Amino acid sequence: MAEVLTETNFNLPGQIGEVYRGKVDDVYTIEHTGGDLLAVVRTDRISAYDVVLPEPIPYKGQVLNDMSAAALRATAAVAPNWFIDSPDPNISIGQKADPIKVEMIVRGYLLGSAWKNYSERGEREICGITLPDGMREFEPFDRPLVTPTTKALQGHDENITPRQIIEMGLATRVEYEQMEALALSLFAYGQEVARQEDRELGDTKYEMGRLTTNGVIVIDEVHTPDSSRYYPREEFWAYVNGQTSERPEQQSKEFVREWLKNQGFTGQEGQVAPPLPPEFIAEVSDKYVDLRNRMLGTPFVPPAEGVDLADRARANLENYLANLAA
Repeated sequence: MAEVLTETNFNLPGQIGEVYRGKVDDVYTIEHTGGDLLAVVRTDRISAYDVVLPEPIPYKGQVLNDMSAAALRATAAVAPNWFIDSPDPNISIGQKADPIKVEMIVRGYLLGSAWKNYSERGEREICGITLPDGMREFEPFDRPLVTPTTKALQGHDENITPRQIIEMGLATRVEYEQMEALALSLFAYGQEVARQEDRELGDTKYEMGRLTTNGVIVIDEVHTPDSSRYYPREEFWAYVNGQTSERPEQQSKEFVREWLKNQGFTGQEGQVAPPLPPEFIAEVSDKYVDLRNRMLGTPFVPPAEGVDLADRARANLENYLANLAA
């Protein structure tokens, strides 16, 4: 059985403050003369419907770190971001920014929660944007929509309008305009890359923060299957154009959400996430690895058998920080 990385408890040189444990990442702050750094450890935890599921997924952390590091390097000229280096297969390190507590969701098509609210609840407005009647699932918008949400520490994120973001002091008007421009530029880039790989990027989310020296920058991951919905392009358009009734394959974490939904779990209050069967865990792991290989065009290299992933990550990070301080 493959080793998994579920949690870390490092005591690093220069480490300051509390370790932030997100749904899937452990984040360490490192004091540095050029500005504090963040070391983000991508674990094999998996979440859905804003709930951490009971079992980890082998290789998931490494796969996401591979894809996000590659995307952050590739998009640095499109939008400034926090990323500096990846000293370990499960770790990214970069500049620490003051997080803006808003997620910038960009939608190219009527999918996900937007479609659910549209079709089941009859909602015709999302984040201050009015949608016409008669739209179908997967239908493209005339232009991509930016539909921000709050970034909840616990529970579900909620839709929010740009005006509310500014009035609540979550971002200034200038900052919000920068955030929207960066999100749209990144999405256009991500769609173009996906299409070159015969995939369609349906929607995605970006997180942003403030740097005193560089204004608004992109933080966290970019264009991974955890933050984005991907589909095979031919299947996607055959379904959109009515040439088939078979829905396009999910090439993202969405297929995990669909499996959970079929088990009756959608993250509602009082619900308990069902255990993931071993065969489903293996299927999820294989899907992550397969998508990574197709996106990056290189074969996945799993860790050597018997390697303690937490020990390896700590040693690699300590060596990196020691060289940085030298």
